[in-house]
Amino acid sequence: MLTTPLEPPPTRLARQALRVGYPLFMLLGVNGAALVLARGGASKLWLGGLILVAIGASFLAERAIPYEPDWNRPHGDVGRDLVHFFVNEVSNVLSILALPLLSGWVTMRDAWPHEWPFVLQVLLAVLAFDFGVTLTHWLSHRVPALWRLHAVHHSVKRFYGFNGLMKHPLHQALEMTVGVAPLLLMGIPLSVASALAALSCVQLLMQHSNADYAVGPLKYLLALNAGHRFHHLKWGGVGDVNFGLFTNLWDYLLGTWSYTPEKRFSSDDLGIAKEPAFPVGYWAQLLKPFRGSKEA
Repeated sequence: MLTTPLEPPPTRLARQALRVGYPLFMLLGVNGAALVLARGGASKLWLGGLILVAIGASFLAERAIPYEPDWNRPHGDVGRDLVHFFVNEVSNVLSILALPLLSGWVTMRDAWPHEWPFVLQVLLAVLAFDFGVTLTHWLSHRVPALWRLHAVHHSVKRFYGFNGLMKHPLHQALEMTVGVAPLLLMGIPLSVASALAALSCVQLLMQHSNADYAVGPLKYLLALNAGHRFHHLKWGGVGDVNFGLFTNLWDYLLGTWSYTPEKRFSSDDLGIAKEPAFPVGYWAQLLKPFRGSKEA
């Protein structure tokens, strides 16, 4: 008896090509272009344009190869997420622009390895920044005052690109401060800081992406969406894992790495179990930490 395949072979082939090609485009193509632009001292407008390309590619991939099709549909959160993204991304840009002024006050002279190849300087910045953000993130699940701010990020009910900067601005500022402070003390050059800012934006898009992309064993090294979904599990402490922004290295050291390949996620798995009625609106979310919150 003849059977009709659920998906014609050409479509399966195209989907697989997208699943592999999309992360290559973002992690190598966009990030590589960011390094070239930053190294050459290009205008920040070029880097901004590159980020817009990354955002566009992210949303196209989410629609072409969705992990969960329902997460591509608005859940009454689009306007709020756009405001979060705009406020937090502008804060990131202003922080980068302020680096030359700040470095004059706090830099430890000659501590930065300026003689290193530019790629290695950026790698050092990524690892140091990743450590600070991971530590802050880990503490935010253990210190009630920090959790009240961080809970805004965990209130999401779908996983898609803009979730990466769906954060309370005070928590965003705290993560940035802890992550950037050691780099400032070392005297990070503006070109390296600009590359770091661009790479961070790409990483947040990839980490919270609804695209069902494939990176093979790299998912055990890089903090991408397959592992980060487990961090957003809402059930009693099971989401207390996978805190890294760029890598899983610090999670291995903290003993907080967790990944089960066969696990499938839906909106029922996301959110905050103890606070199912967490506010959805932007201003309500800004005020929520100061009106009390239940523990993680």
